[in-house]
Amino acid sequence: MLTVAAFDRHVEQLFDTITRLAATLSQAGIQYRLVGGIAVFLHVQERDPLAARLTRDVDVAVDRRDLEAIAKAALPFGFEYRHAAGVDLLVDRREPKARSAVHLVFVREKVRPEYPEPVPDFSPPVRTAEGVLLAPVCDLVRMKLTSFRLKDRVHLQDLDSAGLITPEIESSLPESLLERLRLVRSME
Repeated sequence: MLTVAAFDRHVEQLFDTITRLAATLSQAGIQYRLVGGIAVFLHVQERDPLAARLTRDVDVAVDRRDLEAIAKAALPFGFEYRHAAGVDLLVDRREPKARSAVHLVFVREKVRPEYPEPVPDFSPPVRTAEGVLLAPVCDLVRMKLTSFRLKDRVHLQDLDSAGLITPEIESSLPESLLERLRLVRSME
C-alpha cells in the first residue's frame, strides 16, 4: 500500500544528502552550487510552495580542479567518489546506488559534448536558510535550456510559472537558447 510515509522518507533522504554534501564541501573550503531539479525545486518552493515538484536526485556544480579534494573530504560524511559510465558521482555508502548518488557537473565544461553551452562558472549563490548554496535562477535557466530534455523543459515551465524567469534573464540568453525558451512557452 502506498503511503505518505514513503514520500516523507524520500524527502528526508534528499535533504539529508544535501545537508551532508553542503557540510562536506563547506568544511573543505570547496566552492559549489546545487543545480538541477533540486535547485529548481528550492527556488520554486520559495516563491510558490504548491507549484514545486520534487526530484529524485541531487546535482552539484563544482570545479574539476577540486575533484581530488572533494573525494577526500567526502569520505567522513559517508560519500565515496566514483567515476562510472562517464559520470562523476558521490555515492552514499549507506545506500550505494547510482540513482541515489550526488551527480557532479563541472563549471566551464559541457556536461555532454553535443550541448551548446558549458555549465556556467560560479555566480554569486543564493543561500538557503540552512546555508546551502544554490545556483541562481539565471544559471539554472541557461543549464536547463542547454540540456533541454523533457524534465528540463518541465523545470523551465515551473520556473516560468512561478515568475522566476525575468526579462533580465531572457535578455542575457543567446538567441539559440532564447528560441528554446520560446518553444517551451509555446507548449504550455
